[in-house]
Amino acid sequence: MPDSSYDLIVIGAGPGGYVCAFRAAQLGLSVALVDKRAELGGTCLNVGCIPSKALLHSSEHFAFVRDHAADHGIEVSAPKIDLAKLMAKKDAVVTKLTGGVAQLAKARKIKVITGEAKFTDSKTITIGEESYTAKHIVIATGSAPVELPFMPYDGKTIVSSDHAIGFDSVPEKLVVVGGGAIGLELGSVWARLGSQVTVVEFLPQIAGASDKDIVRNFTRILKGQGLTIEVGAKVTGFKDGVLSAERGDKKLTFPADKVLVSVGRRPYADNLGLETAGVELDEKKRIKVDAKLKTNIDGVYAIGDVVAGPMLAHKAEEDGVAVAEWIAGKAGHINWDLMPAIIYTDPEVATVGTGEDAAKAAGIKVKVGKFNFAANGRAIAADNVDGFVKIIADADTDKILGAQILGHNAGELISEIVTHMEYGGSAEDLGRTIHAHPTMSEAVKEAGLAVSKSAIHAL
Repeated sequence: MPDSSYDLIVIGAGPGGYVCAFRAAQLGLSVALVDKRAELGGTCLNVGCIPSKALLHSSEHFAFVRDHAADHGIEVSAPKIDLAKLMAKKDAVVTKLTGGVAQLAKARKIKVITGEAKFTDSKTITIGEESYTAKHIVIATGSAPVELPFMPYDGKTIVSSDHAIGFDSVPEKLVVVGGGAIGLELGSVWARLGSQVTVVEFLPQIAGASDKDIVRNFTRILKGQGLTIEVGAKVTGFKDGVLSAERGDKKLTFPADKVLVSVGRRPYADNLGLETAGVELDEKKRIKVDAKLKTNIDGVYAIGDVVAGPMLAHKAEEDGVAVAEWIAGKAGHINWDLMPAIIYTDPEVATVGTGEDAAKAAGIKVKVGKFNFAANGRAIAADNVDGFVKIIADADTDKILGAQILGHNAGELISEIVTHMEYGGSAEDLGRTIHAHPTMSEAVKEAGLAVSKSAIHAL
């Protein structure tokens, strides 16, 4: 087979794209992986999930030393931030992981091509002066931050999350437009490092997909950490260092050195030549796909953020594995209904499945079990008592329909609930699963027991 012809070309080397390429190579396909960046890993590894988590981790250390070390009998002088060194640490994490992906691609004999891909027909793409053909092409080009038309990004004052992971100084006043995961995470980072952070959200609550009781407690905790939360506020503009907004008839103003606009992300397939290939888009400019992620054009697939569904790296990975397996004639599988979502603040918020509020709105009869971390021995010992675990089960069958966790490491704790839900497990199954003591995960067990009012360590 000529070097320019492959079984599969994957356009986009983010979590969806590179995972798709890796799985296809494992299954014996010849694969080319294309990305506009020289560093593999897409938005997630380069300017998204990974660098933001590195900043969250470093800033948590700083906040602990400043605010809590003395409570543990640890005496230190007033800590100072060396922001350049903190950013260098973040960059080192990114470099290690993107380099690791490149090594894995090389070991799997995947052809990595750097450049902007463009369809010339449904089986051919061009990158610069070169043309490449494949029996199958997977579009995995991800997403980009949504820009407010009346407040375009300038990269200095009006910034996206791409810019907010690399400030060269701590802004005195940071206004975050949008109370979703990205805005709350980066707002938390800069609040810990000394910014006066105000979050302005258009909806009636932050963390919009979470139940009201989760959000109520989460909001209280974030305010206790120094963030100002303004909900039900529509942003109208920015001028002379002041963000303007309105809540009904009331005019609001927020002085800001920087404004982080974090109002969502949009599918990114710009300049890809989809029209030339004949690939159809839906009304939201997402690529149309069927249940096996095939587009309307034979041999062309699309995965991850560029199609309908939650814009999550792990969703893209699952899409990528399944598509590679379908192309190779295997039985790929994805359960899109069990896609956990996490806000990586401290404490974290993790959700999966159907929440209590959504179930009741849909007329589904449910039983709910809750257990507070304030009654968990490991949480008390580790000073992580904020929050609770909440299990939502069918009132008749006891099948777990969903779960929501507000607490330290909630993103790790949610995984076992997803596992129980994957096989259709009940709240009793979860409650009767042995958990080591003392662990934070015992709160998950107790919440499962609480569905039948059987929690051991709560009334």
